[in-house]
Amino acid sequence: MKQVVQNYRSGELALLDVPVPGCKPGGVLVRTAYSLISTGTELMKVSEAGMSMLGKARSRPDQVAKVVQSVATNGVPATYRKVMGKLDSYTPLGYSLCGVVEQVGDGIDDVKAGDLVACAGNEHALHAELNWVPKNLYAPVPDSLAPRHAAFGTVGSIALQGVRQGESRLGEVALVVGLGLIGQLVAQLLTASGVRVVGADPDPARCELAERLGAAACGDPASPAVESAVAELTDGHGVDQVYLAAGGGSNQPVELAARLCRDRGRVVDIGKCRLDLPWNAYYEKELDVRFSRSYGPGRYDPAYEIEGRDYPIGYVRWTERRNLACFLDLVARGRVDVEPLITRTADFDDAVETYRRLKDGGLKAVAVLFRYPEQVAEDGPSAHAPVMSVPAVPGGARSSAPVRAARTPVRLAFVGAGNYATSMLLPHLAQRDGVELSTVVTTTALSAANAQRKFGFREATTDLDAVLGDASVDAVFVVTRHSSHAELTRKALLAGKAVFVEKPLALTQEELAGVLDAVEESGNDRLQVGFNRRFAPLLQEAGKRFGTRNGPASLRYLVNAGRLDHGSWYLQQGTEGSRFAGEGGHFVDTASWLLGADPVSVYALAPSGNEDLQVVLGYPDGSTATISYVTTGAAGFPKETLDLVADGKVLRLDDFVRSSVYDGRKRWVSSRLPKARDKGQSAELAAFVRAVRTGGPMPVPLRSLVATTTATLAVRAALAGGAPVTLAEAR
Repeated sequence: MKQVVQNYRSGELALLDVPVPGCKPGGVLVRTAYSLISTGTELMKVSEAGMSMLGKARSRPDQVAKVVQSVATNGVPATYRKVMGKLDSYTPLGYSLCGVVEQVGDGIDDVKAGDLVACAGNEHALHAELNWVPKNLYAPVPDSLAPRHAAFGTVGSIALQGVRQGESRLGEVALVVGLGLIGQLVAQLLTASGVRVVGADPDPARCELAERLGAAACGDPASPAVESAVAELTDGHGVDQVYLAAGGGSNQPVELAARLCRDRGRVVDIGKCRLDLPWNAYYEKELDVRFSRSYGPGRYDPAYEIEGRDYPIGYVRWTERRNLACFLDLVARGRVDVEPLITRTADFDDAVETYRRLKDGGLKAVAVLFRYPEQVAEDGPSAHAPVMSVPAVPGGARSSAPVRAARTPVRLAFVGAGNYATSMLLPHLAQRDGVELSTVVTTTALSAANAQRKFGFREATTDLDAVLGDASVDAVFVVTRHSSHAELTRKALLAGKAVFVEKPLALTQEELAGVLDAVEESGNDRLQVGFNRRFAPLLQEAGKRFGTRNGPASLRYLVNAGRLDHGSWYLQQGTEGSRFAGEGGHFVDTASWLLGADPVSVYALAPSGNEDLQVVLGYPDGSTATISYVTTGAAGFPKETLDLVADGKVLRLDDFVRSSVYDGRKRWVSSRLPKARDKGQSAELAAFVRAVRTGGPMPVPLRSLVATTTATLAVRAALAGGAPVTLAEAR
């Protein structure tokens, strides 16, 4: 793999081929998607490396003191060899990145392979294609957060820790000195917490950027503008806190802090600037000078960072890792906007040239990202687009079941009796001829009893194994929470039952593989997933009116999903998957059914701050389907609208209330407006029961169910990698 390194003696920068790090216990191996250049800390290190030996000594008097001590202890020759050996070696750069977990070490149970994480640490979150990161130095990335934005996690944690040290309160006024990357983030965090911010920086462009992102006023610290703004906002008392986010050798920042801070105010040093405190000024105001140490509590503690020993939250509320997770959440919810801070996104292969331009001043930047080879280029897909295998359907499975005796009812068991089961499925089955509701299984006895009373189940129980072992049960409905679908389906298939599982079939590729292993082991492929929209009468009729097509089609599907109520289990993404993972299969299946094929590629984008998604599916004949899954729309707007365009024709579906087809000469509009939206559940259940009764094929081929599930799972991979995912059939 490749990694950015620097020789501190010569100043040489290189993109070096180095071995892939091992995945040790207590951490994860992460493939980098984006890493962030700290234009303050890293450039200072790069600049120091280019100095003469005397310049290096002057810039690091602390290290000179260690050398002197070593000479006294070990003598000049030994000290010289030790110092030269250390200087004349490659050192890493970087400490803030976002990437995909490639391998999980022993003792890690909070993430899995394929998860997107933000990583921290100048020994673990390096500018390298792969990094091993210990548990307390990574945090899972919210599903709605783009990888390029999650790469700001570490630098954001530094800014957040500085703000915490300032103990700002709602309504206060703060001065931020230095509006580079850290200063910009500090200003946004303060603004988000209800603090009015005045910024000071000699660069007019940085001042304008900070004002655009919420600062009350900004200006050159040498001009009267900053002092005037502070006087106006504080009635002449001075600011409550000063945050020193500047670097360099000037003592101006600490002098400005003393002049503009109120009596008994707080001065927080976040950057690395000169700190010759003017004694009289600081004494007379009794200013509280504080230091902010990097990302937060845990920094520089090997027991925390390397061994993974967390600090109890009751004693240490905000640790490194909690700060990292908090900052990611703030960006995901739109409280902090990092996109305007990105001056340039450079390909990782251009890392050395990018550093050179930053050092020489040819590139003026607030933030620069490295984009790694797997990421999409700004002008189109990467040539190295990732591939996800569509699992092969086992060839030995049977496609039909023995025909049942005439007039023998189909006996159904339900596992789960929540809102969807009792409102959308059971009402259609309870009154259907030839169906017997045999047993309902739930985790709580009361919910099983309620379903038995309402829908007439013969038995109610909490014992799943007893139901699966009951030879009289023909089919099992799995209508539980998403995280249990794959395992329950697997068990029911192995028990020889026909299975109807509500979407999703699986939340991971491993779960999907487990279901297919059960099909192969049992020879039982009697499986249906609740993709009901293809059975909706209006869509069926419109599809017939539209007819066959000759050329590629363009399909647009707008899903106005809306916001979920607080406390909904759908929000438990750590266990139940993202919202799109849970219900996105509906829309992928509908598009694929209309286009008559399974998708071969998936690309996805997610705006920061919400759960909205744009998913683009590619099909073998060049057709495309764009699914806009949004949660921020108006509640009164229809939930689902769909347009299919091809061969001079347009099919339009308006929320399963009306459908239309235009063919250039005439327009057909559905003749009936149903009182309730019919999304196909009744027809889907009828088809499933008929297949169980007659032994005929399932309503949707297993291959299609697998392809739809794989495409839905590929959305997360596409978001994590920032590139289209090719869906290749496994061989």
